[in-house]
Amino acid sequence: MALHVAIVTGSRADWGLLAGPARALADRGLRVSVIATGQHLGPANTLEAIRQDGFEPADTVDILLAADTGAAAAKAMGLLQIGLAETLGRLAPDLLLVLGDRYEILAAVSAALVMRIPVAHIAGGDITEGAMDDAIRHAITKMASLHFTTTEEAAARVRAMGEPAGRVHAVGSPGIDRIRATALLTRDETFAALGLPPTPKLLVVTFHPVTLSDSSRAELAALLDTLGRLGPEFGLVFTGVNADPDGATLDRDIAAFCARRPNAVHRGSLGSRLYFSAVAAADAVVGNSSSGLYEVPSFGKPTVDVGDRQKGRLRASSVVHCAPTRDAIAAAIAQALAMDASGAVNPYGDGRSSARIADVIAAIERPRDLLRKPAGDAP
Repeated sequence: MALHVAIVTGSRADWGLLAGPARALADRGLRVSVIATGQHLGPANTLEAIRQDGFEPADTVDILLAADTGAAAAKAMGLLQIGLAETLGRLAPDLLLVLGDRYEILAAVSAALVMRIPVAHIAGGDITEGAMDDAIRHAITKMASLHFTTTEEAAARVRAMGEPAGRVHAVGSPGIDRIRATALLTRDETFAALGLPPTPKLLVVTFHPVTLSDSSRAELAALLDTLGRLGPEFGLVFTGVNADPDGATLDRDIAAFCARRPNAVHRGSLGSRLYFSAVAAADAVVGNSSSGLYEVPSFGKPTVDVGDRQKGRLRASSVVHCAPTRDAIAAAIAQALAMDASGAVNPYGDGRSSARIADVIAAIERPRDLLRKPAGDAP
């Protein structure tokens, strides 16, 4: 009988990274069940993105609450554990495949752990000192039985946490696979799809809550103030905000900023093709999203990384870091616009991550054996 792999996805963004491994697993004859939760069931209703990649969600678990507080996020985790207990019990997968460091994924992995379903984790071992994601990611690592890291450095960190070396595979980021597989729109098509009048210059902006501090709104205000001082030759494309504490508040602030400016648009979910096309057309990407470090260097475009949310993450030479203040952001944008990033080398792989992940999983003969982990070597 074919190995049955369940995949939990909480947003269009993480599905963009999971779609490649899901397709590679299915192409090798494995049974794949996609479970959608989180922002997939929000106003943007991004379930269609999963269907467009050839997968009908096996189940959905609605956890979105009206509030965007830490208490609401904690309650959402509880709702997801309850819902997934039923879903995983019904689907009875041999393995749960997850990606990253979202609180939804921590809840999913916790459910799988006590249900004795082995977990394979993509992107463990990374560092983001400015967000609670760091603690979540490392907790998932210890609950997972199989690890697919984006870099050799991340693999070394996972082994240093006591994970057995034979269970740790440095495969690169599946986000680069997605770029290689995507047919991009032309610049004119991109502006039309965004609903943005063509401008000589374009910035793509993504800003998420800084979850280890109360400074998110002040940092966003500094960024918006800086962007608002740019001339009309700059088009501004804002992507959606994560469903983290303060996320809805930041989303409203961005929407209000864009409503006052004909050269700015706010799109909750661009999807992979339009997002990648916007990056390819852009002069720089600005904000605090991991995409600016993981994927943007593959386009030969500069990234302005604002604040400490991504502090500690490996970065290409095309990434300019700055403090979350108006003057620092303005200086970093000027530096990025003057930069030739076409020769930047992306440290997150060669675009063949999905095949490597699928090959390892397809070779598993007794998935339950993964639940017992031999002790790794002491660092």
